Amino acid sequence: MKAQVAITSLIISILAAAGCYQTTSASTADRDYSAEDIMRQAHEKAGCEFWRRPQSLSLIGHGIFYQDQDTFIHESHKMYRVYDTEKSNAHSANGKVRIESYRNGRAIIMLSFDGEHTYDLSGKQDKSDADKRWASNFGYGAIRHALDPGYSLTLIGEDVVQQQKTYTIEVTDPNQGKTNFDITQDGYEIVKVAFDTPRGWHHRIYSNFFSKVKYSWHQAGLVELYYNDKKTNEIIWTDFDVNEDLPDELFIL
Repeated sequence: MKAQVAITSLIISILAAAGCYQTTSASTADRDYSAEDIMRQAHEKAGCEFWRRPQSLSLIGHGIFYQDQDTFIHESHKMYRVYDTEKSNAHSANGKVRIESYRNGRAIIMLSFDGEHTYDLSGKQDKSDADKRWASNFGYGAIRHALDPGYSLTLIGEDVVQQQKTYTIEVTDPNQGKTNFDITQDGYEIVKVAFDTPRGWHHRIYSNFFSKVKYSWHQAGLVELYYNDKKTNEIIWTDFDVNEDLPDELFIL
């Protein structure tokens, strides 16, 4: 009997470490969950450990950008990302990233970080300016590390995002940076991220999720970006690949 209990405990521990074990075994009707319980469910919905610790991500789509009264269509918008295994500051650049966006065949956005330097259409950028730019964009990655040592979670309330009831969880990283995430109460989809930036309060809304058979990955097909409650752009992702080999040269402009 003791041996059986020990084996059962071992299996539970393994599943929990993989990020796919549902610790909330009580009836979902009572909704008496901790922030950690909800976060585990969100990780499972997003794709478990495969989603939590990817090596790289490639996203392909198009964008709509708003400036004053004008609307601009970018027929091609792509992002390439190489991830670090650790993240102590949710709002600083780490790993590698490249974002490129074209309108009428012309590069409007060309921005990259090679792990040390930031580049745009004018070349290598001053570090101070680059840090401010990335601080206005980086934040979503905190949720992948939210259950790591050094991070803390607080369930700060409930909300409604696009007609869906959500839990709002504040994620505090080891650098004491704070990022809020809204997770749907019925399906545990991550539908909103919000955080303070040098440009003001920033939030993004995620919807139109889709997957591919070969990946355990729940990808948002539509990302709407706001600064100080004003929509600046929306990105429509139509395809993605995970853990492809992305060469270092891709991130140097």
